[in-house]
Amino acid sequence: MEYTNIIVQVEEGVATITFNRPKAMNALNTDLITEFSDALDTIAENEDIRVLVLTGAGEKSFVAGGDISELATFNAFEAKIFSEKGHAVINKIQVLPIPVIAAVNGFALGGGNEIALACDFIYASEKAKFGLPEINLGLIPGFGGTQRLPRLIGSNMAKEMIFTGKLISADEAKEIGLVNMTCAPAALMAEAYKTARAIVSKGKVSLRAAKQAINSGLDVDLQSGCNIEINAFALCMVSEDAKEGTTAFLEKRKTNFKGKLKE
Repeated sequence: MEYTNIIVQVEEGVATITFNRPKAMNALNTDLITEFSDALDTIAENEDIRVLVLTGAGEKSFVAGGDISELATFNAFEAKIFSEKGHAVINKIQVLPIPVIAAVNGFALGGGNEIALACDFIYASEKAKFGLPEINLGLIPGFGGTQRLPRLIGSNMAKEMIFTGKLISADEAKEIGLVNMTCAPAALMAEAYKTARAIVSKGKVSLRAAKQAINSGLDVDLQSGCNIEINAFALCMVSEDAKEGTTAFLEKRKTNFKGKLKE
């Protein structure tokens, strides 16, 4: 599938998807969502890709929410289908078997914020702005914001953001735990790729197990979460990566992980 609304690049185990509608501030429309979904499927099938970085084209916007010119035409049935498509593609980010880093270069509003929330963590330009401003349109977040934001920053802070529709700075986002790192705009992608390369050097099986254990454990009680970890640890132990890691440690040499998710 050829893409007109996103750019996909792969280099040394790191894939980058760039949302590419700069004239529309990279706003989400049906075509972009369809392309993004297809790209995520392709990346999930590629064993050579170990990390995904998401960012936006231009200097102003990561993704500035849904395309209001399209949203304004929807009836209730069409709005439901659009929301379902958004949830489906954003859920693909969360269940992707590799780590996903959001490199937020500008506005991450509405659906853009919701995409970032589904990533494993967020790096942000000092100029980035975050918000779920749907309330200003007489709407509510429709791509998971009412569910993921409270889980990440707590219900009270999330309610304030959603009820007021206010935007917060990158520094504020870091302070409340929404963002892991802020940096100068020119340094954003370098920092994201630095971390991505560090992750690429780890075992793919154990990375997938860690991501699944953390995400699954967030939705259950502590003991159930610990049982998820026990089972994941045991499965990792019989992987090719674990054999390489333990052998390399004993032989006092650098690891060379080559484990595959599929045999």
